[in-house]
Amino acid sequence: MIMNKITNAKIAFLYPRSSYRGPSTPEALAFNRSLQDFTHHVSYICALETGGNLSPEEAFQGLESLWLQFERKRPQI
Repeated sequence: MIMNKITNAKIAFLYPRSSYRGPSTPEALAFNRSLQDFTHHVSYICALETGGNLSPEEAFQGLESLWLQFERKRPQI
């Protein structure tokens, strides 16, 4: 029980979610979730590059890969 609360707190901290204020259709909610996941990954890549853990080229490749994944996923939503 306590471990579950700690795990949920970690997930909420690492992957914060903003509330959605658009039309409550399943497609819109799925797109919003995908968009939030995309932005979280982008912020991690940017932070790693800024901190010197990724080269600018690696960061660019990671961002390009994320964008292509997001574009492929978009028609399915």
